[in-house]
This record gives sequence, C-alpha cells and structure tokens, in this order.
Amino acid sequence: DGLVVMTYVEGGPPETEADWRRVADTLRQLHRLTDGWPQRPGWRSSTDLLHAETGTKIDLGAMPPEGVVRCRAAWARLTGRDRCVVHGDPNPGNIRMTADRVALIDWDESHVDVPDLDLVLPHNAAGLDDGAHDIAAQASAAWEAAVCWDDEYAVKRLAKVRAV
Repeated sequence: DGLVVMTYVEGGPPETEADWRRVADTLRQLHRLTDGWPQRPGWRSSTDLLHAETGTKIDLGAMPPEGVVRCRAAWARLTGRDRCVVHGDPNPGNIRMTADRVALIDWDESHVDVPDLDLVLPHNAAGLDDGAHDIAAQASAAWEAAVCWDDEYAVKRLAKVRAV
C-alpha cells in the first residue's frame, strides 16, 4: 500500500568542494552501472518529452506554452546522448556522507535520462566544461520546472531556462 521501510542511513550532507567531488564520483559510478537500463514504467526522459506531453509527474499541458517551448529547446540539446539511471534530485538533503561513504537517498525522482542532469553540482564538482555545464544546467532547470509545475520553486526554475 505504498509503505517503504528502509534502514537509517548515517551521515550528513556534503559541505565542502571535496565532498561534492565525492558525490560526483558516486553519481558517475551509478551512471556507469546502469547504462542501458529500461525506463521506469510511466516515466519519460527529458528527450522523450520533445514529442510527449506527459510522463508520471509531468504534464506539459499544464505549463505556459512559451515555457514548454523553452524547456523543449533545452532538452533538445541532449538528443542522441547515452542514457542511464539518474538520481534526479541530488541536493544536500538527499545525500548522506561519512568519511568512507556517500549514500544517495530519496529516489522518487529517479528515472532513465542523460547523466549530465545529475552532474549540475555546487562548485562544478563534476568538472563539466563550460559548454557541457551550460547544456546540463539549462536541461536540469527545465526538468525541475516541469516535474513540479506549478509551485513557486518550479516558476523560479523555469525563469532560469533561457528563451529560444
């Protein structure tokens, strides 16, 4: 009936640039291990939404049409890239670190997509070059706007997606 019970995960959120580099390494390991995995039932990747209107939590029909155009333009820049499982929300509250481990929790946004979406991290800890970082940051902002449309956070994220 939707009940999930998990073991408590020790640790705290990443705080330093070195912590965020460890998070990036963990995310890249996740991406390598899940290359080619199938999509979660009912979910869509960002590039799937170039031609689809809905996917689990996303309903592009609920967004302003101009916002959808901007989101799709951001996602189009990811076309043709390999896909794997992405965590989907690697923010400090969803990461628990100890001296010898990085744990990712709260997997409700996980799906199969382009791995760079997970790698828009503080301090550019994943070491993306300027072009790759821009593409990933725009696509990530578009995803976050679409997945939680119509709250204040989604409106702020959509404002970060450049007009075409």
